[in-house]
Amino acid sequence: MSLLTRRTFLRVAAVTSATMVRPAVVLGQAKPFAGVTIKGSSFQHVFHTYLKELIPEFEAKSGMTVDFAPQAFPVYNQRADLELSTQGSAWDFLNITFIYSGRWIGAGWFTPLDEFVNDRNQTPREFDAADFVPGAQSSLIDAKGTTYGFAWEAGAMLMGAARADLIDKAGLKLPETFDQLVQVCEATNGKDGVAPFVADKLHHWNWIPYLMGYGGRVFRDPPGNLMPTLDTPEAARAAEYYASLLVKYGPSGLLSYTDDQAMRAQLSGRANMRTQALGWLSPLVKHEDSRVKSTVRYTLMPAGPAGHFPGSNSHGFGIPVGAKNKRAAWAFITWAMSKDTLRRITLEKGYTTVCRRSIIDDPAFRRAMTFNGQDVGELYLKVLNLGGKSGYMKYRTVPVFPQVGDKINKAIERIATKQQNARDAMKQAQAEAIEDLKKAGVKLDA
Repeated sequence: MSLLTRRTFLRVAAVTSATMVRPAVVLGQAKPFAGVTIKGSSFQHVFHTYLKELIPEFEAKSGMTVDFAPQAFPVYNQRADLELSTQGSAWDFLNITFIYSGRWIGAGWFTPLDEFVNDRNQTPREFDAADFVPGAQSSLIDAKGTTYGFAWEAGAMLMGAARADLIDKAGLKLPETFDQLVQVCEATNGKDGVAPFVADKLHHWNWIPYLMGYGGRVFRDPPGNLMPTLDTPEAARAAEYYASLLVKYGPSGLLSYTDDQAMRAQLSGRANMRTQALGWLSPLVKHEDSRVKSTVRYTLMPAGPAGHFPGSNSHGFGIPVGAKNKRAAWAFITWAMSKDTLRRITLEKGYTTVCRRSIIDDPAFRRAMTFNGQDVGELYLKVLNLGGKSGYMKYRTVPVFPQVGDKINKAIERIATKQQNARDAMKQAQAEAIEDLKKAGVKLDA
């Protein structure tokens, strides 16, 4: 963790003596950022829970204070988008959210990091930027190859069953298809007081694999052709199917659930199956509050008539262009994303969606990814490879996706609350998406 460098030391030392020159020192020998406070944020995630437990160690060695305050997913993204668009200085480091990466990086709202990475006075050799998995880094690098962030999550969507024992008792197996998913939900509904399915309200993430499984798409051919395709028969069928899962088989109040609430419904054993990124599913066997550790099992996201399309994504820390304390923020990022910190979070805390190849290839990681006798690491890599080879996730990083994603969220809500049928709701979402994109100056093919 030798994060203090000659250049950083000179900058701090100049405060007390313009003529003083001393050799660089490392964290642990001095407190190079004494008196410095940096602020950062992200959306709430289990990774940040683990990271915050370790931050006091970094503060003690660096001398800086880290004010890191994660927020609910929609709240964070809305606030970050507004702050970044004005190039404000409220935050020194921020998460670059996958669906906003094209917009935020494309608009020049994040600081290029290559100069920091290549400067040995700013970045210790052991940081090893090349160790990050290329697929996880792809959304954090622009078309010219400039890096703007480093990934803390390579998300891969699986299905996690908190009460797999209920499925066994029904004489069934974890579902491999959409039809089997409904069959399992029907057979286990209400057994032991458990809701068979749970999800959160981020429908534009959770629903898309079902849309694609029925043969639908979000855009005609991203990133080149951004005409939305939400008014197709396939989209209506997928929306009706997914809304039925939520309403018919979900726990009471499900339509307002956040990521954390959905996870805790599984942890407590109140809900059984969920299709979500592994980072939200692994706590079922790792979290100290889990009541279902012995009954958890995992499988691939069920396939639809058109095939298998589990979601995959990545999020990473970056530095806003308006940040006041860029050097201190980079020192924090190199510590938070270091091999040592990530290895501790992975092996000691049970975090699973790590982005460093050296950790993924470590036999200790594969042992740690064996849950109740299952090699979940193998399932994880299958999803990452599947998304990387076919490129079906391209829809999600185009700059206009957040606007279209908002229309998807509202359409699923209208269907689930029976305000509209699926066909009409998706037609409305299509019309609203087209109107928004035209107002934004996006050229759409007829």
